[in-house]
Amino acid sequence: MSTSAKVRQGQILELANTSGLASVEELSERFGVTASTIRRDLSRLTGEGKIARTYGGAMPLTAPVIESTFRQRNMENAVAKSAIGRKARSLVSEGQTILLDSGSTVASLAHELRDANELTVATTSLVVVEELAEAESVHVECLGGTLRHRSAAFVGPLAEYCLERMSFDSVFLGADAVTPDAICEADLVQTRLKEKMASRAQRVFVLADSSKLNQHPFHAWARLPEGWTLITDAQASENQLAPFKDANVEIILAG
Repeated sequence: MSTSAKVRQGQILELANTSGLASVEELSERFGVTASTIRRDLSRLTGEGKIARTYGGAMPLTAPVIESTFRQRNMENAVAKSAIGRKARSLVSEGQTILLDSGSTVASLAHELRDANELTVATTSLVVVEELAEAESVHVECLGGTLRHRSAAFVGPLAEYCLERMSFDSVFLGADAVTPDAICEADLVQTRLKEKMASRAQRVFVLADSSKLNQHPFHAWARLPEGWTLITDAQASENQLAPFKDANVEIILAG
């Protein structure tokens, strides 16, 4: 390996450790080399155990984060999640067919939909089903699959098979973390499903409170399509929102 490659890889490692996520595109532009060269650099650093690869980039290695349960997450940032749920409710119209992801923030939206009329809701979430179980004017379709206990949601091939045969006006996704082009989850099974969910809807909304912006707690990432919309709480700082604005992501503040 050439000295210049060693120097570049050292700088990439330093950048990842100080700034967090680093995309292939950003690194390619920063160092004036091709994307394929950057990918080789990232592969080498990953092989040496110095960084973790993400979809389209890299992030620093940190102490492992233990995924919390749905019940634990539901108690975190409850005020912000409720505000986000109410704001998202205002974007749902009578007669629509929508898809709801799992997660405590999306569950807040489901809670607000209990009085909806002539609405069809498909979901992978047990909690959403429970929220809407007595809402007789809401037609609920539960996608099948394998129950993932920590997220109280169905995942896997059966859920993906169902999605391939459905389409939606809007999808509302939850996330453990979100960046301008991707959402983070605890495993690849979830990210694969979320990418498929996003591909089946005309509009894609991500519901995430400000504590989740530009974070990277886990290694698995789902790519977001162009034109998606972030709904977050009004406590989000300008520094947190700046990367999304730079990427022309539509931002809706709640609360």
